[in-house]
Amino acid sequence: MTGPTDRHPVPAPAVGGRPSPPAEDTAAPHGATATPPTAPASLGEALASGAGGRSPSSRENAGAPGPAAADQGVGAPAPPGAASAGEGVLDLGFARLDLGRERRQGLPEVVYGPGKTPEQISALVAGLLAHNSGPVLVTRVGPETAGAVMSRTADGGYDPEARLLVWRPAPAGAFDLVVAAAGTSDRPVAVEAAAVATAMGLATTTLHDVGVAGLDRVLAVRERLQAADAVIVVAGMEGALASVVGGLVRCPVVAVPTSTGYGASLEGVTALLAMHASCAAGVTVVNIDSGFGAAAAAHRLAQAMAARAARP
Repeated sequence: MTGPTDRHPVPAPAVGGRPSPPAEDTAAPHGATATPPTAPASLGEALASGAGGRSPSSRENAGAPGPAAADQGVGAPAPPGAASAGEGVLDLGFARLDLGRERRQGLPEVVYGPGKTPEQISALVAGLLAHNSGPVLVTRVGPETAGAVMSRTADGGYDPEARLLVWRPAPAGAFDLVVAAAGTSDRPVAVEAAAVATAMGLATTTLHDVGVAGLDRVLAVRERLQAADAVIVVAGMEGALASVVGGLVRCPVVAVPTSTGYGASLEGVTALLAMHASCAAGVTVVNIDSGFGAAAAAHRLAQAMAARAARP
């Protein structure tokens, strides 16, 4: 069983086109912003033409982020002269990249890895690096695919446990996120949530194996949970941990049902319904096994806090 509290590291850059060994969970480094790599030669014409057929110089540039946004560690539009964060679509033939998402939502489009070839993933990453300025993430990527992608697109980092590829991870901000996992079998989903949140710039701590079958375990970390700006709860079987944490804290709680458990757990459906039916009012529930979805919800909360702090 792992130690109960982890600070999730940013994936280390690859060496020689291969994924670096995973960093220990207890480390807490946050990588510096990397220089965007050159797009693959096959994308030269598409990237040169810019979004929706416009040249990069014709796109609007956004102002620099205010200090409150920087403190919260949330994505911000590019400053004048930086890579375009303008509205538009980059047509790669097999996909149409939403380049305006960073301006609208504070984070570039995230690439879902399954079903895509390494060549397609590399093309998508190159387009995002060239035309957006924030973190570039690819989720649910196996080691073989990750190695192939990083051999084509330099300066990326890979977390094999989280199955996450990252370029330009955001530095940690002030938003304090805790990811609480009920059992060791829930760890893969919890690790994905923590890695994605960390790459998005949230200061993230993970508490492993604090499920309700040993209630003293969650009570022992009650003060840490109560100090957080938000808590992501990851639990399978009957999903009771979400209700327990929801009754202990005043901050937002994002619950992730997992597919962990025996027959009547119904591959996560039981936990999903139980979390929706929680008597702890206000618990937010995302899709089964969606650590990414929970991290994205926390990132939206961080942006809202930053926007409020920036108001005169």
